[in-house]
This record gives sequence, C-alpha cells and structure tokens, in this order.
Amino acid sequence: MTDVISRTPAVPREADTTPCPEHLLVLSERLFFAYRDFVADADAILAHHGFGRAHHRVLHFVGRNPGLTVADLLTILGITKQSLGRVLRELIDQGFVTVREGEADRRQRLLFTTPKGSALAGELASVQAQRLQRALDAVSPEGQDAVMRFLAAVADGGRPAPAPSRRS
Repeated sequence: MTDVISRTPAVPREADTTPCPEHLLVLSERLFFAYRDFVADADAILAHHGFGRAHHRVLHFVGRNPGLTVADLLTILGITKQSLGRVLRELIDQGFVTVREGEADRRQRLLFTTPKGSALAGELASVQAQRLQRALDAVSPEGQDAVMRFLAAVADGGRPAPAPSRRS
C-alpha cells in the first residue's frame, strides 16, 4: 500500500526457509480470526453510513483526543496526508467531524467530533468493548496484564504508538 508510512524501515533480507513452528502458525490464525470478528460488528455499523475502517480510525482518535491536529492524526495513523484527505473530507461533509483553527497558531487545523460523530464513535466503541470484555472475563487479572503486554509487543515490536503533541 502506498499510503502507509512504515514506522520501521524495511531492511532487505534473504528469505528464511526455516519452517514456522506450529504453535506460531496457530497463533497467527487465531489473530486473523480475532481481528476479523473484532471488526465485523463495527464494519456493519460503518457500512450503514457508507464508511469503512479508515473512517472508524479517524473517529476513534479524534473522539479520544479532542483538538487533535491533522499532523498528529497523520502520525498516529501512520498514513499520508493524501490518504487521510478523502476520509476526513467525508466525515466533515457529513457532519461527524469539525475543524477549527488553532488559537495560538491559526495555521493549525484542530479536529473535533461533533455530537453526531461522538455518538457514532461511541456506538462503534461499545460493540467492540463488549467483545473485548467477554474475552477478558475469561482471563485472570494477571492474564489481562499479559494480554496487554503481548498486544503491545506484537504492535511494532512493543514500541508505543506516537502520542499526540501538546496543543496550545
């Protein structure tokens, strides 16, 4: 995909022909199926609005970080400005997101969800939270901590996602 900005540079390497251990193949399959099911309910809600997963990600991060700059959103999502442009325009045009200029720097574009956008983001979060809670209920508190560490480690080698910069 040309619109994805990799956090780690691709390093050419020789193909590894070593067979993958069975337990890692099974784990990979479980991750594929978990992701498929995790996004399925939200996908159905988004489809009703003519939206996709990119719209969901924008609504999620803008809703969680009111006043997020476009530049910070690009960093969080790891995509190009061009890729974000269409999705953001649709959310703005349909009244889910609003843009305000920064108080200290009028060139800044600060993003906010509208009440309509907050409601949709909340609905999407709710269906996914229910699925996550059912899964976490089957795990001890120590196991829940391990799940969080595991997912962080899978996501870009455990490095945290970039945090939005402070806005004035």
